[in-house]
Amino acid sequence: MSDVASRLTTRFANPAQFLSVAEKAAPWLWGAALATLAIGLVLAFRAPPDYQQGMSVKIMYVHVPAAWLAMMCYSVMAGASAIGFIFRHPLADVAAKSAAPIGAVFTALALVTGSLWGKPMWGAYWVWDARLTSMLVLLFLYLGYIALWAAIEEPVRAGRAAGILAIAGFVNVPIIKFSVDWWNTLHQPASVFRMDGPAIAPSLLWPLLVMGIGYTLLFVALLLVRMQTEILERRARRLRLEAVDRSGGEGLL
Repeated sequence: MSDVASRLTTRFANPAQFLSVAEKAAPWLWGAALATLAIGLVLAFRAPPDYQQGMSVKIMYVHVPAAWLAMMCYSVMAGASAIGFIFRHPLADVAAKSAAPIGAVFTALALVTGSLWGKPMWGAYWVWDARLTSMLVLLFLYLGYIALWAAIEEPVRAGRAAGILAIAGFVNVPIIKFSVDWWNTLHQPASVFRMDGPAIAPSLLWPLLVMGIGYTLLFVALLLVRMQTEILERRARRLRLEAVDRSGGEGLL
């Protein structure tokens, strides 16, 4: 089994091989993501209003999956950064860098929709609630990670510096997850992923799960596209540097 895993790792560590696989997989992922999101939206519109929240509960179908994906994207980013440090996998920092802007958008979407949902529920768009505050910190971590990549021109150095931030910042993910259990908060406790089963009616739960799957497929499709773009940009940068080196050498001769 270790030999098989090693061969697979070596195979997909090759950027050219990855580009080939991603090119074939991308159309299927895009199709599956768009179809699942469409089904999820139809189910969400047909879902009954909540007996307490009324029609405002519909925001849940955009907000909750966005919050899930915000944490999942950061987990992917931190995990890829750790793999890059430990195994020197050539695509690890490409995956981490590519996941960051996607995660930042999901986090911003979660914050905006959470504020819109909070107004009718709490009477205010923003409160310094433990979960809201830790989600805001997550957005700043994403932006800081992206800024580090932009500030350092050399990819290897940029990947190392940004990777340290990603790994250190991962401590915020369990804080977000368990903030409703550790502190007094306006957010309700977990109602979907619970040891004793979901505490939400099936008529509301199924559209939420379908939307969560659609968001996940969308993330994977976007990640593949961004990784393809990043690999091609690095190739172009390397070719430009090689051209500069050759022209400089000819000038000295």
